Amino acid sequence: MSKNVPHKLADPELDVIGPMLNRHDYGWSARFQGLILRTALQPIFSISHKRVVGYEALIRAFDTDNASVLPIHLFQLPTSEPENVLLDRLCRYLHVQNYSSFSDQVNWLFLNVSPTVVANGRHSDSFFGRLLERTGLSPHRIVVEIVEQPTDDSRQLKNTVAYYKSLGCLTAIDDFGAGHSNFERIWNLSPDIVKLDRTLLTRATNDKKARQILNGIVSLLHQSGCLVLLEGVETHGQAMIAIDAGVDFVQGFYFCKPTLDFEGIHRNVSDLERLLTDYKSRNRVQLDPTQQISDFFGGYFHSAVDQLRLGAGLEVSCKNLLGHHTVSRCYLIDANGVQIDNTLIASTSASRLDPRFLPLENTLSADWYRQHYLKQALAQPDRIQVTRPYLSIAGANMCVTLSLAYYHNGSLTVLCCDILTQ
Repeated sequence: MSKNVPHKLADPELDVIGPMLNRHDYGWSARFQGLILRTALQPIFSISHKRVVGYEALIRAFDTDNASVLPIHLFQLPTSEPENVLLDRLCRYLHVQNYSSFSDQVNWLFLNVSPTVVANGRHSDSFFGRLLERTGLSPHRIVVEIVEQPTDDSRQLKNTVAYYKSLGCLTAIDDFGAGHSNFERIWNLSPDIVKLDRTLLTRATNDKKARQILNGIVSLLHQSGCLVLLEGVETHGQAMIAIDAGVDFVQGFYFCKPTLDFEGIHRNVSDLERLLTDYKSRNRVQLDPTQQISDFFGGYFHSAVDQLRLGAGLEVSCKNLLGHHTVSRCYLIDANGVQIDNTLIASTSASRLDPRFLPLENTLSADWYRQHYLKQALAQPDRIQVTRPYLSIAGANMCVTLSLAYYHNGSLTVLCCDILTQ
């Protein structure tokens, strides 16, 4: 093959690649080094919309006996940079040609772009704009997926992404959370969509802490202005994790496997309506853990506040509260967020204090005004507020905090109680 490829590919190369495609009853195929290439589509779902919003185009290769050839073997065939670029263009030409005649005329087509093409920059891929013009596929229906790779020229990568955006395409960073992914790349390239690598989901499946990290990553990406897609969802449990993490889109074998059968692509898709119903049912049965905590400790907490209103000291008022084995500490905060007096530490917690974090234990006059639990309490006096689990800087423990603002001598004071979650 290499002898038929010029040292420097022409731009555009539609007239060279076009004859490599063939039309059949099932759609278009292409030939490359004796292999037959076809397009497989895998649906991408919006959880909120409960339907397909796009499809990722994947290449499938077959030998002369119609035996399947692994994609990794296909992409090992090129022996030069021009051949790599040619194969990348051929795959995208094939995908766009097939999708142009696909019955779905609304949703996105997700296309992978070779890191080699991205590194070569705008001039090397101006072919893509010509391809869209020739096939008539609207640029706004294309999501260009860029696999994160180390690059010597971040400016060139940024210019290349800007080129796809100038065409009217959306851009996506693929495999975020693995390899060379980092938030600096997100801030530099400002992609429309970020695809989370499946390893994040695999870890979250087996590790509760990893699940919290996944939720945090999704939140940060949303704050960065990106929609989030979680790929590699293979089980019902992983689908529940995806919903709970707050991702926008999901993709994976659980919902639908990649298929060459475009007409029957929706026959075996997962029912998102039933999935969300199951998610809601599970949450109703299990209840919000913060509500459970509020219900369980409510009596202790209100009793402590009643005694504080009557003028009793913190130690006397919180004696019963501190007697529970999960309660680690109680403390008072004024309306300005400044802690009043020392923190009361439960005897069970005192014996478990980690000496490595001793510098954090003294919280006299600490300012907690930034804490969400304080702002909520001050905004809604006489109502118990309960946080989600978080890492407390006082002792570096995972905990939830109960807080309640009450009036005493005309001023608002907030009683807080930390409950260990680990």
